[in-house]
Amino acid sequence: MEYAYPAIFHKNEDSTYTITFPDLPGCISEGKSIANAIFMSQAALTQWIEYLNDKKIQLPAPSPLASIHLEAEEFVNFICIDYKENRAVKRTVSIPKWMDDLVIESGLSLSRVLQDALKQRFEEQHA
Repeated sequence: MEYAYPAIFHKNEDSTYTITFPDLPGCISEGKSIANAIFMSQAALTQWIEYLNDKKIQLPAPSPLASIHLEAEEFVNFICIDYKENRAVKRTVSIPKWMDDLVIESGLSLSRVLQDALKQRFEEQHA
């Protein structure tokens, strides 16, 4: 699922940046440069959304950029992420006995093989 939230970038005296998200109180990050700050803000947003999803807290709607008040040395920009929930879920799958015997014999993780195969298939479909 794709998310976009406004982030306020505050340039500090040492030329680093502090990033806050007005719609997500407590979601804060820092960056050593503007490129690093954008990267760090994406990581912070991803972790915050993961936290809210885990706690089953409804995500607030993002504010329009025009509604955000800025101080000196600040600018606002939308930060976009493509969030994929990576929490493992249990599924029951069926395979032939001879395949199961070979999986056990070879010491493979059936879960890992299935994840790798599905990931490859989805990447090929979206290429």
